[in-house]
Amino acid sequence: MSTLTAGNLRGNWGTLLLPIDADEHINYDKLGEELDLLISVGPDGIYSNGTAGEFHNQTEDEFLRVQELMAEKCHRSGIPFQIGASHPSPVVMLERVRRTIALRPSAFQVILPDWVAAGPDEQTPFLRRIAEAAENIPLVLYNPPHAKSVLQPHELALLSAAVPQMIGVKTGAGDHRWYAAMRPFANDLSVFVPGHLLATGVKQEVAAGAYSNVACLSPAGSQDWWRLMQTDLAEALRIQQRIGEFFDRCILPFKQAGYSNPALDKFLAAVGGWGSVGTRLRWPYKWIDEGEAAAARAVAKSLLPEFF
Repeated sequence: MSTLTAGNLRGNWGTLLLPIDADEHINYDKLGEELDLLISVGPDGIYSNGTAGEFHNQTEDEFLRVQELMAEKCHRSGIPFQIGASHPSPVVMLERVRRTIALRPSAFQVILPDWVAAGPDEQTPFLRRIAEAAENIPLVLYNPPHAKSVLQPHELALLSAAVPQMIGVKTGAGDHRWYAAMRPFANDLSVFVPGHLLATGVKQEVAAGAYSNVACLSPAGSQDWWRLMQTDLAEALRIQQRIGEFFDRCILPFKQAGYSNPALDKFLAAVGGWGSVGTRLRWPYKWIDEGEAAAARAVAKSLLPEFF
């Protein structure tokens, strides 16, 4: 498997969602089936333990078992994969990297320390220690809008210059001013934007890809959409408009009702109907009843027939 760099870290990456049984145990059989389904559509890559993977609510033994299963299947199929080593504790993140380096991921994803937010003078030493533990495996900074410290383009550029192993970042993107500020750094840092805004990011000549919430809805559809952006960006932008309408009609009301991002992502997978992950989250978090998916699926099929 080739080494990831800021230049070749691109595309539509599918997230690993965590199937939770009624007894609150992880269902590893379903997790294996989910991996097989994701691999079968030929994504640009797969990553574990993002927000939707509930990295914040696992034991360390569970964390290791999830990564071992992903590594085994991705190595066998030749699919690049990233291990999400994120955790609110910087010490636990460091240990997660050390425990899984032998699995030879394409990259490690980490967040900035979260319970006590790391300040500007603490972020670089944190990432340097993680990079040292990761040896020659690159790092991706997971910095979505709900991070405690959301970095601006110039701050991301300073971090990547100080920590050359940091080759990419997950961002929430922004308006035209954000894109203008980010554009000068996009050649030296692989910038990933939200999946439902990916065509805009490509048009702005900033986005290299997405750790995609749209892949939660349809792994195959999101991969086709990414390919379309390379040949017919205007049509891809029209599809993005319809994706936005679906999100506004069927996902935003649940977000406004207080459901978390993991709950929304698992609901998207239930709407897409491509796997058996289910919508259940672990205690103490609430999830969206799976019975709500049918109505949203009808809207999605009407607005986005190519995704089904």
